[in-house]
Amino acid sequence: MSTLRDLAEEHTQLRPADIDHLHRIAGDWQLLSDLSFADLLLWVPVDAEGTYLCVAQVRPTTAPTAYLDDQVGRIVGGPEVAHLEVAHRQGRIWREGDPVWYGDVPARHEAIPVRLRGGDGEAGEVIAVVGRDTNLSTARTPSQLELNYLTTADDLAQMVADGTFPPPRHPGETTSAPRVGDGLVRLDANGKVTYASPNAQSAYRRLGYASHLVGEDLAGLHRRLAGDPLEGTDAGNAVLAALRGEAPPRREIDARGATMLTRALPLMPAGVPIGALVLVRDITEVRRRDRALITKDATIREIHHRVKNNLQTVAALLRLQARRVSMPEARVALEESVRRVASIALVHETLSMSSDEAVEFDGIVDRVASAATEVAATEVSVGMRRTGSFGVLPAEIATSLVMVLNELLLNAVEHGFPPAGEDGAAGPEGAPVPEVVVSAQRLRKQLRVSVADNGRGLPGEFDAERGGNLGLQIVRALVTGELRGSIELRNGAAGGTEAVLVVPLARA
Repeated sequence: MSTLRDLAEEHTQLRPADIDHLHRIAGDWQLLSDLSFADLLLWVPVDAEGTYLCVAQVRPTTAPTAYLDDQVGRIVGGPEVAHLEVAHRQGRIWREGDPVWYGDVPARHEAIPVRLRGGDGEAGEVIAVVGRDTNLSTARTPSQLELNYLTTADDLAQMVADGTFPPPRHPGETTSAPRVGDGLVRLDANGKVTYASPNAQSAYRRLGYASHLVGEDLAGLHRRLAGDPLEGTDAGNAVLAALRGEAPPRREIDARGATMLTRALPLMPAGVPIGALVLVRDITEVRRRDRALITKDATIREIHHRVKNNLQTVAALLRLQARRVSMPEARVALEESVRRVASIALVHETLSMSSDEAVEFDGIVDRVASAATEVAATEVSVGMRRTGSFGVLPAEIATSLVMVLNELLLNAVEHGFPPAGEDGAAGPEGAPVPEVVVSAQRLRKQLRVSVADNGRGLPGEFDAERGGNLGLQIVRALVTGELRGSIELRNGAAGGTEAVLVVPLARA
């Protein structure tokens, strides 16, 4: 199914700003749907002949739907959209007409024009129409809750027609917000509570307020309830801002071990401030789990930090032992072990500063490559270069992959470039600048890595399956075992040696 933007761009001449406004409506209109006990369909005009396209739909969580089938992508015209045409042409909310039937379901049609206000604050032209269609099969005498819901829904519908709803989203705010069913409080123009749903009353009781909310000054109540005075002031000021016609960011109130999330919305039908709507949600358990996760993350980071310290201690002990060994072969073996341990410590150092079990791998590769040129036992100065990006890798892949790259880079530096004058080495005039290039490319669920040098290439008798030193044996074991990937060692097309790794990123 195409998205709202795809459908609008394909079938209409709406401007990008118009489509962005429709996206904001679709992101916030569950509130209007639940308060209306009705399905909302977003219709955009396709041509001047009265043809309309449905680009978005939302069903109420407070009532049965009027449509069993999805309406998005449907193009209609003629008498079926006469109510949409009135709202679009005349720029007013249409509520006239008799119920219509969709199969066995009777429904009441309404049409709300959608305006986008200009930069000067003036209401612009109608760019779309919201169809509000109510399933009448379960109609009954409305309760006080339903009457307050419907009254508030009518106020918000008028604000849609005015271009003042939905309010702009604050930076960093997600779509996660209190909903109608979580708890609703309606305020008059003076900030006094005129209605509070049962769930809202329960949420305030969790904070320690046992009395009924009706008649209470909500801004003052927030200041009194909050355990933190600054938090209470912010929550109280958010209510006052909504009464002034502003749309403040969401606020949390903590009291008596409970946490409540609040969202205050201005009610300004026809541009007249008549009060505010405050949605509340008890998020005590959510915040408790958040705190547990924060504690767990901090513990994991501390573990990685200690592992890194322990690995550095092991590397220091091996380095100290290497200095005391008289046999050159043993000293080289110990120094290689030092480098392998140090490369693993790099991953744990990065994980100790990360908030999850994943690392930004490009920086690690750059540090390993720089270290390889500094510690390699060679007289030739070799340059290092990286192309492409490894991106973020999970810890179980990063730990093994850094060891593999460490071995391949050291091999390329130490064995790919003989000193000038040796057999096979280019003369000083025509010799290319010694260089090793690490390339990375992510293809769907695979990571393709290449380590290529412009040196003398593999010897003719080299056995790619069994040949090589201990480092290459470690590489093969890690790639085929831990990484579940494949590796190929070959001579490059333009000379030198190339090692190509393919590593799956989706783990079973």
